[in-house]
Amino acid sequence: MSQTYATFREFYPFYLSEHVNRTCRRLHFVGSSVVLIWLVVSLATHHPLWLFGLPLIGYGFAWIGHFFFEKNRPATFSYPFYSFAGDWVMYWDILRGRIPL
Repeated sequence: MSQTYATFREFYPFYLSEHVNRTCRRLHFVGSSVVLIWLVVSLATHHPLWLFGLPLIGYGFAWIGHFFFEKNRPATFSYPFYSFAGDWVMYWDILRGRIPL
């Protein structure tokens, strides 16, 4: 990654280019879905310590997708905030049918 991104709008096309492998996208989607379910369950059952598991779940699924299927380095290492936002924007785009799952 030699280019730097000043805004998320500039970054998002790069983010999508790092997620062309369908299995990688699916793992991102599953991980994000499990994160949402885990969040709701932990809050509903009053187990706030379970919230510490959220990063492990979310990043675990995503990084498996990158290392084993996409064969690239996750953007999280260079752009942690943009990458986090990109994951949720991509999740929403998948739900709306803008990106194939």
